[in-house]
Amino acid sequence: MAITLVNPDGLPQVEVYRQVAIGAGAKLVFVAGQVARDGDGNRIGEGDLAAQAEQAYLNVGTALAAAGATLGDLAKLTIYVVDWRLDLMPVLMEGVNRAFARLGGSSLAPVTLIGVAALAEPDLLIEIEATAVVE
Repeated sequence: MAITLVNPDGLPQVEVYRQVAIGAGAKLVFVAGQVARDGDGNRIGEGDLAAQAEQAYLNVGTALAAAGATLGDLAKLTIYVVDWRLDLMPVLMEGVNRAFARLGGSSLAPVTLIGVAALAEPDLLIEIEATAVVE
């Protein structure tokens, strides 16, 4: 695998992701922000953060596959959520877990979650961008 994920001493020992990703591969993959649209551009999960998170992660998986990468190759994720509040975490994780179950994997890649006022389109609740390293 091209990515080594670690929680170094001196930083919080987070359970759901790792603080550092060390890439040793030959190819970097940058995935543009993915939202809750299917391959035909249809809206998925209007008003439903879990459904939109699931679709956005599935889209990340599709983009990674096109580059010969998998969830295991993820080096960094950035997640933008409209009107983020901590009480939305279980809803977000519901969608993430459904997507990982469908994709047949998981990721402990470093992640940054950013609350935003709005995204590019008014019905979008989440956008996920990714960086991967492939051997």
